[in-house]
Amino acid sequence: MPHKEQPDFQDLLARGQEGDRRAIGRMISRVEASGVADHVMMQQLWAHIGRARVVGITGPPGAGKSTMTDRMVKYWRKKDYRVGVIAVDPSSPFTGGAILGDRVRMNDLALDTGVYIRSMSTRGQLGGLSLACSGAVSVLDACGYDPILIETVGVGQSEVAVMNVADLVLVVSVPGLGDDIQAIKAGILEIGDVFAVNKADLPGADRTARELHIMLSMNPELSADLPPILMLSAEQNKGVEELCESVEERFSLMQNSQELIMRRNRRLEKELMAYIQNRLYKQVLSPALANDSFESNVEAFRTNKRNPYTWAENILKQIQIEGSTP
Repeated sequence: MPHKEQPDFQDLLARGQEGDRRAIGRMISRVEASGVADHVMMQQLWAHIGRARVVGITGPPGAGKSTMTDRMVKYWRKKDYRVGVIAVDPSSPFTGGAILGDRVRMNDLALDTGVYIRSMSTRGQLGGLSLACSGAVSVLDACGYDPILIETVGVGQSEVAVMNVADLVLVVSVPGLGDDIQAIKAGILEIGDVFAVNKADLPGADRTARELHIMLSMNPELSADLPPILMLSAEQNKGVEELCESVEERFSLMQNSQELIMRRNRRLEKELMAYIQNRLYKQVLSPALANDSFESNVEAFRTNKRNPYTWAENILKQIQIEGSTP
C-alpha cells in the first residue's frame, strides 16, 4: 500500500548505509523500473547526497575503459575509499554485448565489500541516461560511496550525455583505431576535464597525445587552462596512479573555484526539466488521452485535414485541466 513506501525505503536506506548490497540493489532497481529518479525515493535521499565525487569515463569502444576503471578502483581502495561503479549500456544490460563482456574483467572487485558495481541500461526512456543513472548515483552517494565512476559504452550520445550526470569527465583515447582523435567525431573534446591516452605502449601513442594537445589548444575557451593529458597503460598498471592523482587535483581546483557547485546546479536544473518532460510524456500517452493519440491522427496530419500543432495545443490544455484538478 502507498503509505508503506516511505518506511520501507527508509529501512532500505539504513541498511544500504551499513553496507547491505541487497538493499542498495533494490533501491537502484526501483530507479531502473521507472526509468526515472523516483520522486518518493529522492525525497528520502536528498538529505544524504552531495558528498560523492562523480567521475564520468567515456571514449571509443576498445579504448580499455573497463580495464582502466578496474585499476582506478583498486587505487582508491588502497586509500580505503568506498567506490561505486555504474556501467551504462544504452541498449540493454542483458544482451551480453561489449559493456557486459568487459564487466568480467572486474569480477575480483565484486568480492570487495568496499566496491559496488552496477550495470544499467537507458531502456529507451526519455532522458533515461540522465534520470535513471542520476538516481543510481544518488543511491550510492547516500550510502557513502565516494568516488563514483560512471563508465559509458562509448558509442552514440552516451559519450556526451555522461556530462549530465558526472561532476568531472575523463575522456579515454587510444592509438590504432583508424582515427587517432576519435573524440573529435563525438564532440567530446569540449566536455573533457582530464584526457587519458591508454595503451601508451602501442605505436602512435605519442602522436595521439600531441594531436589531442593541438586540438584542445585550438579551443579559445581552453587555451588558458588546458585539461591534462596523461599517458598510461591500464593493462600493465602503469600511469594509473598519476591519472587518479590528476583527477583528484582537478576536483580540488573545481571546488576552490566554485566550478563544482555551478556544474551541480546546472546538472540539477537539467535533471528536473528532464523529469518534468518524462512525466508529461507519460501523461500524453495515458488512457485518458488515448482516444486522441498521435497515431490515430497520423493520416489526418499527412493529408492536411488536421493541424498537428492545434492537436498538440489541445493535448497541453487537457493536461493543464487534469493537473489543476484536486
